[in-house]
Amino acid sequence: MNGHDFAAQLRGARLTTAEVLYYRPDYPSLLQSFCWQTQDIAPDFPRLKAFLDHWRREIEAVIHSVRVAHVELVKPAEWRGAALMERLN
Repeated sequence: MNGHDFAAQLRGARLTTAEVLYYRPDYPSLLQSFCWQTQDIAPDFPRLKAFLDHWRREIEAVIHSVRVAHVELVKPAEWRGAALMERLN
């Protein structure tokens, strides 16, 4: 994480992941997937809305659905130790 990302998190931005399911004109029966990540502010998601508006204007693919996930809080990374380690030959 760079300083810009951390400053954005202090302003309320969180890591946001969007999975866009879409149809392409050349394969209308095939549903395809595209994942996109950015720092965005919930619940309005202004960067995600701008991205989807750009998609609708500039990309010749019809959006079927969008699934959004984001992290709520700024927190340190979690660490868990392994309870058992074995080696397979």
